[in-house]
Amino acid sequence: MIVRGGSVVTPEGIIQADLAVEDGRISAIGPERSGPAPEVDARGLTVLPGVIDVHVHFNEPGRTGWEGAATGSQALAAGGGTVFFDMPLNSSPCTVSGASFHVKRNILERVSFTDFGLWGGIVPGNCDELEELAECGVIGFKAFMADSGLPEFPRADDLTLYEGMREAARFGLPVAVHAENHELVRPRGKGTGVRDYLASRPVVAEVEAIRRAALLAGEAGARLHIVHVSSGRGVAAALEARARGVDISIETCAHYLYFTEEDMVRMGAVAKCAPPLRAAAERDGLWAAVLGGDVDMVASDHSPAPLEMKRDENFFKVWGGVAGVQSTLAVLLCGPSGTDDRFSSSVCRPPVGSLRVGYPPLARVAALTAGNPARRFGIANKGKLAVGYDADFTLVDLRAHSTVTRESLFQRHGLSPYVGATFRGVVRRTLLRGETILADGKIVGEARGKMVTHATTGIHA
Repeated sequence: MIVRGGSVVTPEGIIQADLAVEDGRISAIGPERSGPAPEVDARGLTVLPGVIDVHVHFNEPGRTGWEGAATGSQALAAGGGTVFFDMPLNSSPCTVSGASFHVKRNILERVSFTDFGLWGGIVPGNCDELEELAECGVIGFKAFMADSGLPEFPRADDLTLYEGMREAARFGLPVAVHAENHELVRPRGKGTGVRDYLASRPVVAEVEAIRRAALLAGEAGARLHIVHVSSGRGVAAALEARARGVDISIETCAHYLYFTEEDMVRMGAVAKCAPPLRAAAERDGLWAAVLGGDVDMVASDHSPAPLEMKRDENFFKVWGGVAGVQSTLAVLLCGPSGTDDRFSSSVCRPPVGSLRVGYPPLARVAALTAGNPARRFGIANKGKLAVGYDADFTLVDLRAHSTVTRESLFQRHGLSPYVGATFRGVVRRTLLRGETILADGKIVGEARGKMVTHATTGIHA
């Protein structure tokens, strides 16, 4: 196949070129190719590497009524994605043993429309299971430093986390942590509203937990990955550890870049997440870190739930989680300037003078969504448009705009805080290993996802 005449975003820059595909891999990028191969017309479109979303909860198996890998992977493809890493919860059973790993892998290989990797879990009492999980091919291990919300996936106390990190270091695998201080995350009074919830999870809880996790990782010799950093101060804490020599990577999520805490107050349960959305100043600090190269990757932390779990007069009892797997690339292409004036109080439009308002460089977007994830987690032959790499890419029309509607979402439930938002760029086609899986807003073909496994080289090793 030849992808004809697109603006190809390569590590070396953006070039107007044809992209040739043979046997599922990129065989050439350059001037006009000739031959009998079928063609895809990419003239006027931008060719970006397929999004690698390192943080999703597709809840397969056990809670597919919340999402499922079939619908979740279709939504990822609709957003320009080709690979996801599924977290060890909220599936049932949780992925904390070799047996639970095989159950999940077998299902995902049957139903996923994109490639996938699997996180294993660190919980009290499963340290002896980590070696088998490593042999199974987990991407890394995930631990919660605060209550996860699921009794079957309890938080890792400091001893559990430290011992898990030592084991992970032995296998050369990263440890991802949900970094919030368990003792600091609690109600500050008797109120049960949205603002009471926001007050119960202050930025200091995140900052302290990042510093403690970094200390433990440094002592254990482990590779640390901080998931969903929600604040500029959280990034600064991670950078301090990196400067001391800790091997640490930083992930944030699109919703922390797009919304603020006032949006949670306005929208309610659909925007509830942990850590919560932050004040505009923290959001602006995150954007500065993203654009400046201090944040390594942007994920979705897609964590949906049925409508009935999003309804309760007590906001603390509402199930938290933002459904956004389809919108990560859109938020980044939009950048800190935003595009939707209807959300003028909440869209990523920083105060005058705090940031240079404009679209992020496409090379930076590609690094945040594909290059850095593939490099950090050692995913061979993925993450960039280069000869010899898998032909995983998406064709985006940057001249067009799209508005998110319930009908445009491929996920199981139409609940998303992005509904009504208008973004720059429309995904016209997504290809996985050279095969079209989405075209003109429709899923093409059957599920064909394959599992990807780890290597042990890190971007900050």
